Amino acid sequence: MTPPASPLRNAAARLGLGRALYHLWHQPLGAIARSRREGGPYNQWLNYRGRRAMEEAACDLPPLPASTAAGAPEVCFLTGRKFWHQTAFCCWSLCRHAGIGLAPAFIDDGTFDQALRAEILRLFPGASLLDRVEIESRLETHLPVARFPSLRGQRRNYIQLRKLTDAHAGHRGWRLVLDSDMLFFRRPDLLLDWLAAPDRPIHMRDVQDAYGYPAATLRKLAGQSLPSRLNVGVCGLRSDALDWDKLEWWCAQLLARHGTSYYLEQALLALLLADQTPLCLPSQDYRLLPPESECRAPTAALHHYVAESKRGYFRHAWKHVINNPA
Repeated sequence: MTPPASPLRNAAARLGLGRALYHLWHQPLGAIARSRREGGPYNQWLNYRGRRAMEEAACDLPPLPASTAAGAPEVCFLTGRKFWHQTAFCCWSLCRHAGIGLAPAFIDDGTFDQALRAEILRLFPGASLLDRVEIESRLETHLPVARFPSLRGQRRNYIQLRKLTDAHAGHRGWRLVLDSDMLFFRRPDLLLDWLAAPDRPIHMRDVQDAYGYPAATLRKLAGQSLPSRLNVGVCGLRSDALDWDKLEWWCAQLLARHGTSYYLEQALLALLLADQTPLCLPSQDYRLLPPESECRAPTAALHHYVAESKRGYFRHAWKHVINNPA
């Protein structure tokens, strides 16, 4: 039972002191911490300038020919207005280096509009667009709220979970989902071999375990140790083989015991793959968190830009895609 609120707490709520404290204390502290992580105001300005240049360059990418191959492998992206420039560069660089016809599929994060739809189809003619109306219909059919309250509740505000729910619920066969903040610099042979004949799940290798929850809890829920350093920037799963009831139970247990986490999606996938033998892409060719030297002169087939590697991403790496397209 929830204890009754004190008169002081009620007065603070009426005066909006909690919101004021956030804006006057926590938000400024967060901005200072972020500035330190990003190298200070000058480096933040350089990063901003690089990102803006990338956004403008995405509008000038030339359209790719539509795949005419029957049964071309599908590659899925969760995207929207805010991140379209990243999605565009990732998908465009993959298609240019693949050397085979691919079938891009773009999943609406809730922000698609007519202008974005037109730009997607300009750049990737024949691409599939899964809009929010169709997504909601699939979810109501295959993941109804009454039966899957935790997954559906987290999906509402935790956008990353939609790479699992929206990409796979109601679909059949193998589906590859890629994060947008990645770039390809040469042919990703192992990834394309998997696309041609998928027989087990596939994922990237992280620099460390990043599951957001205590290892003891995860191990108890899985009944065994979890895969080491699983990262879902690249994640291929067989949609119709997913055990949604188990995923719902795991999600509910994690939320009840420890609350939500930025890494919830990754934790759920680690639990799901604990009793399987997924293909883990080698980190020397599929690099997470590339250093600035690698961003300036890429040697890997793929970069995944997280945390401090965003600096090299926005300042240097994306320019290689247009200067050396294939």
